[in-house]
Amino acid sequence: MPSSDLPPLPPPLHVRARLDDAVVRADRARFLSYLSRCNLGIGRLLLLWAVAAVFVLGWSFVGMAWMAFEERHFFSYVYGLILALLGAGVLIPAAFWFARGAKRDRQVRRLLYAWAESDRDPVADARLREPVLSLIWLLTSFALGAIGLWATFAAAASTRPGGPTYGEVAYTMGIGQILWLTGLLGLAKAVTHYRWAVRAFRG
Repeated sequence: MPSSDLPPLPPPLHVRARLDDAVVRADRARFLSYLSRCNLGIGRLLLLWAVAAVFVLGWSFVGMAWMAFEERHFFSYVYGLILALLGAGVLIPAAFWFARGAKRDRQVRRLLYAWAESDRDPVADARLREPVLSLIWLLTSFALGAIGLWATFAAAASTRPGGPTYGEVAYTMGIGQILWLTGLLGLAKAVTHYRWAVRAFRG
């Protein structure tokens, strides 16, 4: 969703003083609920995985290009160059997509924190801790990170004479690190949101 579809910052105190308290509170509850879903919804988790899948696809092309270059003959160089170009064509847009997503996440958190600090509504605020969503993010991200770490260390441990080539090791380690970093991002987001919500809506 474009940034223009995000709610505005809460009005300053001197403006809120002239507004109906019930209307301001209803707007705050509605905006906080929407921003909380934008920050920690299932859709955001699936989007993070989609970006990771695109990075995996791009790295797969790069890894296959590396393996082709290791064969050291003319046609393998041509094939490897084509694969490397395909990899760059996937990874560069994926990096741009990731940067845009990170920028929007910062905007969502800024608005979420600002609206949370603008008032207090214990009944509405209690739902914003999102313990179930935080747990889903935590467990799935931990599992993904664990798979990535296992793949990375297993690839590193397989390096021995007569074992996989450098290209094969780099291919597997690259995919493992992408999965590990994706899991780490998800873990950080889940823990950060829950800790912030507990502090912000205490009492």
